[in-house]
Amino acid sequence: MKLLTEEFARADASLRELQARADRAGGTRLPRATCADMLAGRRFPKKAVMMAFLRACRVPEHQLPAWERAWERVRIAHLSTAAPTEPGHTAAIDRAAHQGPMPDTVVPPASRRRRRTPLLVLAMLSVLAISAAIVAGGLWGRPRTITDDGRAFGPGGSSRFTVSVAPANTGVRLIRLLDANVPQQRAAITVNGAPAGEWKPLLGSAGWGYQSADLPARLTAGRSSLTIVNTFVSSLWDFNEFRYVVQHQINGAWSTADTVDIGPGHTDSEAAHDYHITGQTFRGSRTFSYSEAGGSIE
Repeated sequence: MKLLTEEFARADASLRELQARADRAGGTRLPRATCADMLAGRRFPKKAVMMAFLRACRVPEHQLPAWERAWERVRIAHLSTAAPTEPGHTAAIDRAAHQGPMPDTVVPPASRRRRRTPLLVLAMLSVLAISAAIVAGGLWGRPRTITDDGRAFGPGGSSRFTVSVAPANTGVRLIRLLDANVPQQRAAITVNGAPAGEWKPLLGSAGWGYQSADLPARLTAGRSSLTIVNTFVSSLWDFNEFRYVVQHQINGAWSTADTVDIGPGHTDSEAAHDYHITGQTFRGSRTFSYSEAGGSIE
């Protein structure tokens, strides 16, 4: 339960917002009352509900199989302590038998089982969280990770910032660091009020991602500063941004002109670039692993 609560805290969203995210995803529904009972330890969740909750909290996809395996182990352990005459339990235990022998158990009287149910649920949730943490963290060594903070905006929202470039540029490129676990992020880009293209929707992948957008030279040449506005078009959840690297092309060579670090931990950078956001749906940090073979994003 503790780690489920931590995931909820990291999501920095209300139960209403988690329910809305699950509804937009079109899968298992996520009623607020069910989530509240799960977080309070009053109810052991169905697997589909737990997975929908974790996805709504934006837990990376590559960590979800560990949660599934942990849920299955805890569920099987619970079934092994249930009265064999209860419907469905015998078949479930038979299906789980290939995973190894179950410990001998003493089944308490029904009245005692009812009184102990809340404590049993709490214990099951705790084991579930610990098991998922062990598997996700890796007993065989942790991958390299980086932590960064950022923000996100949803339908009707936008972000705006001003960057510096050399007037002699013959083109400018924006490179965005994003949480790639959120698929189909799409936003329109304007430069000094003129349409300049868009952030194309990506399918989504586990962990950090980079995306670049080239701005038309006719909008950037001869200017020393550019005011960039990103306006939400579509997404499975919202459009997030953690950092922007601004490159300009001069004499045929690309180099870094400016960097905008976004997030509640980088308000100095936000202020220096006159950063503003409307329709904010997220503010906080994310920690993701990445493959060194894929290149460093530090």
